[in-house]
Amino acid sequence: MSIPKEPRQLMINIMYLVLTALLALNVSAEVFNAFKLVDKGLVKSNNALDQANVGMIQGIQEASLTKASLATYAERIDPIRSKSKNLTDYLDGIVASMKDNNGKGGYIMDEQGNPTDELKQAKDYSVTTSTLVLDHEGNIGAGEEIKTRLEAFRTEILEFIDEADRSSFTNEIAVQIDNQTWQDKGKKSWSHMNFDHMPLQAVIPLFSKYINDVKSTESAALNYLAGKVGKGGATVVLDKYQVVSAPEKSYIIKGEKYKTDLFLSASAGADSKTGISIYVNDKKLNMNKDGNAVYETTATSNGEKKYTAKATLTDPVSGKTQTFKREFSYEVGERSIAVSASKMNVFYIGVDNPVEVSAAGVSSESIKVNMSGKGGGTIKKTGKGTFNVTVTTPTRKDEYANINVTAPGLQDKKLFRVKRIPTPVAMLGQSKGGNMGSGEFKAQLAIYPKLENFDFDARCNISGFRIVRVAKRQDAVAAENRGGKFVGEAAALIKKAKPSDKFFFENIKCKCPGDKAARDLGQMVFNIR
Repeated sequence: MSIPKEPRQLMINIMYLVLTALLALNVSAEVFNAFKLVDKGLVKSNNALDQANVGMIQGIQEASLTKASLATYAERIDPIRSKSKNLTDYLDGIVASMKDNNGKGGYIMDEQGNPTDELKQAKDYSVTTSTLVLDHEGNIGAGEEIKTRLEAFRTEILEFIDEADRSSFTNEIAVQIDNQTWQDKGKKSWSHMNFDHMPLQAVIPLFSKYINDVKSTESAALNYLAGKVGKGGATVVLDKYQVVSAPEKSYIIKGEKYKTDLFLSASAGADSKTGISIYVNDKKLNMNKDGNAVYETTATSNGEKKYTAKATLTDPVSGKTQTFKREFSYEVGERSIAVSASKMNVFYIGVDNPVEVSAAGVSSESIKVNMSGKGGGTIKKTGKGTFNVTVTTPTRKDEYANINVTAPGLQDKKLFRVKRIPTPVAMLGQSKGGNMGSGEFKAQLAIYPKLENFDFDARCNISGFRIVRVAKRQDAVAAENRGGKFVGEAAALIKKAKPSDKFFFENIKCKCPGDKAARDLGQMVFNIR
């Protein structure tokens, strides 16, 4: 393309190029936002799978007690969940290592110094390529190890399926490794196809998808166990009934009416309209067209109220009558304010602290909430009755951050302590120290901080550490390492690991949200087998 000599045309061409570049940047930003949205959706799906999986376990265990031959299915629960957890923890550890990127990564901070959900190196592809494909020294990255572990997980899960069912169950396994496409496309490996020169923000949803596949496979295996104990479980017999009360509300305000549906529940289908009579405190109630009786009374005083429900069932064939009784209760109270921290009764520095505020009998729009006291706290409304608290300074003994609530005719105050995020535990893989095989030790890419028993979404980063290798009949060799990922001399020492070696990770430093200075996580010691 020739360069125009006329200044006006030259300026127009330059402006066109600039606008084209800006448009490209805008599309890029939208694409990266799409990656973030996909990842958030996968994370929510993973949480839902966790809850569903936990819900199935009790049913399997209870059903397995009905017959000795079913106990084997309950015994498979823990090994299945353990293998799933080990693999998802391993994948989470790699993601955490890439986000940290030797202390150069992490999240962009807002004007108040709090971390946002924007990664500093969202568009960086060097960290993904060096971690998962090939590092700067030409060593194969963790991508092939990920592939190996996912394939092994498929095989291991099938071991918990009865041999006769394995062929059909294979289709239920969500973990799939495509070994054909990368070869057809002429790629060097599966890792090259999936991770080579891929931006960090684009790779993170892939890992969330792998985790989702693992959890889905775990769910499929638990569903299989549930089906096996269900097929061999106890036969349901229609000889057990129970009176059920279904109140509109179990806690009401003085002056309101208490209303509940009463009906007879059977363990299997039954005609509840035939030969059934229902009484409350020996007073017979009228039955509605659905076979239910409605009990209604007005609350005149505070406190716990009890009543006895009785149902009689007459067999239309034999004429035999059975009677079932049960006591129910409800509580009557007056208007009051309740303030509760959604996660704990402590506010933590550096993270969002969700708080719920409610006043019985008062609409959320009529409630006024503010914050005072110590801790440098601010409170922001996020929805109906929900707020978010941020704090900056730990409180001393007998010092508190106050949540003040006012509503028509009501006023109350709730006290909260302010603390720093608990100090995490340094981890190498899934271990805090002890014995580790040389192969497993060499496969580790970094040490990372783990917040144990901490419900908040907080991310801490390793600032650096000192590694010491003590080999048999050799002098100790030490190296300093910045960040959590092994680089330089530290990485070289890791690769030299041999059985009988001892490795010390000392002076491990870590920074958590809200920290002004790094914390000391102590040391880890590993004996190489």
